[in-house]
Amino acid sequence: MPSARATLWGTIRGARVAKVGRSEASKALVIEGIDIAESACRMSLKNRIVVEILRDGHNFNPADFLDDARDVLLELAKESRDAAQRVSEERKSAWGVHTRSRGTHDYRDRDTGNLRRREREYKRVAKELERRAGDETELLRIIEQARAATWEEVSANIDSTLRVVGQRPDLEPDYAKMRDARMEALMLVDLPKLAGRQKKRAKAARKAARKAPR
Repeated sequence: MPSARATLWGTIRGARVAKVGRSEASKALVIEGIDIAESACRMSLKNRIVVEILRDGHNFNPADFLDDARDVLLELAKESRDAAQRVSEERKSAWGVHTRSRGTHDYRDRDTGNLRRREREYKRVAKELERRAGDETELLRIIEQARAATWEEVSANIDSTLRVVGQRPDLEPDYAKMRDARMEALMLVDLPKLAGRQKKRAKAARKAARKAPR
């Protein structure tokens, strides 16, 4: 399954927009690119939340994650601007070339219009990500979404483990009293594995973004 970052660049790069409704389609691509970038940001934040808050027992303070969220958005904005620059160079190389194309990315003069639109789309994504990176309200919104998603995944992991263990309240008088202790013990056992999984996902997302097709 493609990572969020790889999908971000592929969404714009692979677009073939018809003349009718081209402006609306372009706007939709930019919105989708921004949504995918935010998804990558949340994925990165989830990894740190799992490690620092749930595993290490630190108190959750959204302000502690502002720099992380900002850095991820700015990194993605830079990658989008770099992509815009690559497309600009491809457009300039294709200008005035009318020979037969040898492949999908072997552009010719007839492709310059699409390449120009694609360049603008990359720039619009970058500009909006930079705006959100400078807006604390936007950053706190993303952080809260990451926190909620993290807890949803952790609680599902715990509930699944409890079902496997087969605990039944009706057969254990002290079940309610011991539930919190069990939950804490399960978190201590399961969270390192969960943290490792989140770290691998974030690493894969970064690697895929660097290898996005030109």
